[in-house]
Amino acid sequence: MSRPARPALPTRDGVSASCVALPTGAWLTVLDFLCERIPAVSRPDWHARMAQGDVVDAQGHPIPPDAPYRAQTRLYYWRQLAFEHPIPFEERIVFQDAHLVVADKPHFLPVTPKGRYVQQTLLVRLKRRLGIDTLVPMHRLDRETAGLVMFTVQPAARHAYQSLFRDRQVHKVYEAIAAHRPEMTFPLTRRSRLAESERFMAMQEVPGEPNAETRIECVETQAGRARYRLLPTTGQKHQLRAHMNALGLPIEGDRIYPVLQPDLAEGEAPDYRHPLQLLARTLRFTDPVTGQARHFESTLRLDWPLAGT
Repeated sequence: MSRPARPALPTRDGVSASCVALPTGAWLTVLDFLCERIPAVSRPDWHARMAQGDVVDAQGHPIPPDAPYRAQTRLYYWRQLAFEHPIPFEERIVFQDAHLVVADKPHFLPVTPKGRYVQQTLLVRLKRRLGIDTLVPMHRLDRETAGLVMFTVQPAARHAYQSLFRDRQVHKVYEAIAAHRPEMTFPLTRRSRLAESERFMAMQEVPGEPNAETRIECVETQAGRARYRLLPTTGQKHQLRAHMNALGLPIEGDRIYPVLQPDLAEGEAPDYRHPLQLLARTLRFTDPVTGQARHFESTLRLDWPLAGT
C-alpha cells in the first residue's frame, strides 16, 4: 500500500510541518493523544496551538482542541520552542542556482530542526533568508562539524542528486586537527566495521565485515599537533571521528570521543570556546541535471596554527 501524499502545507517562519500518524488507541480526543505522545509540549500549549489553527489534518483544515480522536489518520503541526539560545555564527552561501544551494555551515549550528534547535538551524535559516520552502539537505553534517552542506531546490530533481550520494559519486575531503604521532606512517587507510555503542551517541569499531573506510593523510605538523586530510569512501555516522579516535588521534574539541562529555543542563547557555576541529572542506561531483563538473571549497578555516606558535 502506498503512503498517502503529503499535503502542500506552507512553512511557518522557515519551519516545515511535521507529520504525526494516529494509531488505533483509546484516546478520546486528539488533544489527549498529543499530550501523551509528545509530552515535551504541555497540555495548555497544545490547547493554545490547536485553538489558533497550528494543528491541521491531511487537507490542511485546523483541528480544534475538542476534536474527537480518529485512528488511522494523520495530523500536521509546526515545531516551535519557547526559547532558543542564539548561535552567534553566520552561514555563508557558497553557490546557488535553480537546482542547488551550497552553504558553509559554522560550528555548533545543526543542519535540521531537532531537540532544542528549530530556528537556530541551517535549513530554517536558509529557508527564511532565501525564501525557498522546497530546500532539502542532501547529506548530513554533525552539529559540531563545520563546512559544506548541499541542498536541492527542485523536488523533481531531488532523486537525481540523492543518487549521487547513494552511489558514492560525490568526492568529499575533510580536514581535522589532532595530535601528531611521529611513530605513525601516513597516508594510511582505516577500514573497520562501525556500530552503535552502549555509550549515548557514540559509535565503536566491532568485529565483522568493514562498512566504513577512510583515507587519512598528514598534511603538516607543528608543536605536537597535526593537520590531517580525511577522505571518506563511505558515510557512516561519526565515521571520521570514530576512525581518528580508534587510531589514538581523537580530533581536538571532540565532546564524544574518546570520553562523552555531559550535555548542557536545561536552559544552560552553550560554550562556544572550543569547537570541534573538523571541517568539510571540499565537495566534487558531476551534476546529474546539468552535466557540469562541480567543485566547491569551504571558505572556513580550522584553528591552525594556534595563535602565538
